[in-house]
This record gives sequence, C-alpha cells and structure tokens, in this order.
Amino acid sequence: MLDNIMKLKKPELKFSVHNPQAIYDIAANVRQLVADARAGNQEIVILCIGTDRSTGDSLGPLTGSKLHSLSFSSNVYGTLDDPVHATNLAAKLQHIGASYHQPYIIAIDACLGRLESVGCVSLGRGPVKPGAAVNKDLPAVGDAYITGIVNVGGFMEHLVLQSTRLNLVMKMADTIAAGLSFALKAPR
Repeated sequence: MLDNIMKLKKPELKFSVHNPQAIYDIAANVRQLVADARAGNQEIVILCIGTDRSTGDSLGPLTGSKLHSLSFSSNVYGTLDDPVHATNLAAKLQHIGASYHQPYIIAIDACLGRLESVGCVSLGRGPVKPGAAVNKDLPAVGDAYITGIVNVGGFMEHLVLQSTRLNLVMKMADTIAAGLSFALKAPR
C-alpha cells in the first residue's frame, strides 16, 4: 500500500473498485491531501457533481448521499436530494467561496474512459473539468479530485451515460464514500 501513497511526482492514481484494498488506498491518499490542506489552514469541502437523471452521471450525488448517511453533512455538497449539476454549479461554487475561508475542495465526478479503465477510481491533485465528456463548458472545479470511470467514452456519450450499469455506479459510490469516511475521521 505504501507504494500507492500519492507523491507530488505522481499526479494521478487509479484504483479498481473490484479490489477490496481500494477503499484503504483511497483513504490513505485522501488523508495525505487533507493533511496538506489542514496544514495550510484550509477547510475541507466535498463537492459531489452530477445528476440523478442519468445513471452514469449519478456517481457524485450518490456519493454525497452516502456521505450524508455517514454523518458528513456540513461540508458535503451534491446529494440525490440536492444535486450539483451544470445549471447550478457556478452558484454552488459562489456559495462555497462565501461560506468558507480558504476552502480546499475535493471534487467528485463521473467520467468516461477506456474500456480497461472502467470501474477504476482516479485520484489526483488539481481541478476536474465537469461535463467535458458531453461537451459542456463548465468551470474547472477543485483543489483535488476523485473521478469514477463509469463507462467507455468516445462515441455518443449521452447515450453511454444513460446506459451505464447502476450496479457499477453504486459500487463506486460505496468505495469512494467509505474511503473518504476513513480519511476524514482520521486523527488530526
């Protein structure tokens, strides 16, 4: 597991949700991100992006709802009840900016990728570009990101997102929420 701890020279790490170790690998790497942010007196905010109107794009709201059920409610935005999506993303970002002093945003979003990467969770430093797979022009979001590769990209992305298996998206949301839970409940 120590080989998978995020180093500055490795901008992105991938973990298969089919590997039982993935939860702990995600937790260890998020713990490092959180420690760095807290050292800079930044508040951790989890921004779960997506909509419940598309199976493939529901990873964010499902993860946010799972985090709420694990008692991570105050700094989590984007749930099935109140999703953060293309039409309200800018307003949510303004709200977060006004509500937190130096927020450190961990953005969670679904994405499309190569066939061999479907079922993988990517974790990295820097922003995520939501809506890129479906050619939406949305602002880049986050200081770090967790993306779930829910299906194959490259052709008819809207239909691909609509036909993504809910089982995979649920498994990814469970894995990400559990990893975040372990990381954020760690001693400071």
